Amino acid sequence: MLQLSTCPPTFRRPAVVSKAAEEEAAYLRLCPDGAIAWVKDPAAATAFGSMKEAARMALRLPSGERAFGMPLQVELESYQQEHLH
Repeated sequence: MLQLSTCPPTFRRPAVVSKAAEEEAAYLRLCPDGAIAWVKDPAAATAFGSMKEAARMALRLPSGERAFGMPLQVELESYQQEHLH
């Protein structure tokens, strides 16, 4: 008899688009008018619903931006460690 296994639903983790700046990382914020801004605090960045969505947005940016999708929680923890200690 064929037995079907049940897989857990896809776990979605919020993510941000990040790029390396001169001094520290910068995070993408999409403004209401559609403009793009780069901010230093990941909490102020646009949070995407998943790594896939963040990576897709990073790939849509001009190649000179060299941006990547990064997990939001990891970036928040890293930012707090660097700026609160």
